[in-house]
Amino acid sequence: MITKEQVENVQKNWGNGVVKIGSLKNDRTQCETYTNQFLETQYAFQSGLVLFKPTKCENEQFRPTQSEALSYFIAGDNRKCNEDQGFALAPWTKVRFENTNLILEENRAIAMGNYYFTGEDGIEVKVEYTFGYKLIDGNLKIDLHHSSIPYNPNVLA
Repeated sequence: MITKEQVENVQKNWGNGVVKIGSLKNDRTQCETYTNQFLETQYAFQSGLVLFKPTKCENEQFRPTQSEALSYFIAGDNRKCNEDQGFALAPWTKVRFENTNLILEENRAIAMGNYYFTGEDGIEVKVEYTFGYKLIDGNLKIDLHHSSIPYNPNVLA
């Protein structure tokens, strides 16, 4: 059975990885190398379908491939989606998860809640998420990533 601690550890590693990507933004080669490694370690792209719907996307909201996820995280000249600005290059100084709840099974886990991204100015940005994790060769990997900015009642008023 997958444990709460395993999920929290993967979330911590994910957050630390996003922070590290931003810290490498001035060395493009190292940043690309690290981000690809991050995607291979954290996501299940090598094992099958990944449902990836990142936060800051309007025209191409869904990114089912590793190269599209790379584009979202670090953009660049080879970006796959023209709207990408490099979300992880902000840079963020801290990411923290607050799980609302978890569904834990033998080989799957689903987490839902808010995560908070702290910028260099110390301001936290709140984002809602649902992550699905699949146990692959003893490691939890993300095969569902959905995040969005919280509802604003003034937008749909």
